[in-house]
Amino acid sequence: MREVEYRSSGVPLEEYELTRSDHRRQKQSDEIRQWAQRQVDEDIAKCRADPAREERRRQAFAELAKLMESFKKQDHEIMQWRVRLYCGHIIETEAHYSYTDPVSAGAHSKRCPECGEEQSTIVAYEPIGLLAEPPEPRLASPLPPEAAHPS
Repeated sequence: MREVEYRSSGVPLEEYELTRSDHRRQKQSDEIRQWAQRQVDEDIAKCRADPAREERRRQAFAELAKLMESFKKQDHEIMQWRVRLYCGHIIETEAHYSYTDPVSAGAHSKRCPECGEEQSTIVAYEPIGLLAEPPEPRLASPLPPEAAHPS
């Protein structure tokens, strides 16, 4: 595993005053979510009108789910993060260890389990640590004597 220098932004457990940038990012997140929901609703309506399209969509999602499962990472590849959400609640989230922060890993917003807010943007974060320690690197086993000195 390569060394990664993880970043923090604010201190999630301390008092936090929302900034104009936080308000703007939350508004943009809400607008994007509303646009995406309209797209989903349109696609569902088209699928209801066309059973063949609905079957192709179902198959595509099944293939995608299988592909996503194949990318399952080991615990030592998962970094845990403590984040403060726009709604004010603090939760823990996870991302692949190669990302320096949860936002660059694609987690701009999260559903808040405390208040139920669907997409509350992340306003502060700090790394907690890997889910598990990386395994010790294995040393290459020496070649058998006959392989090391061919005749």
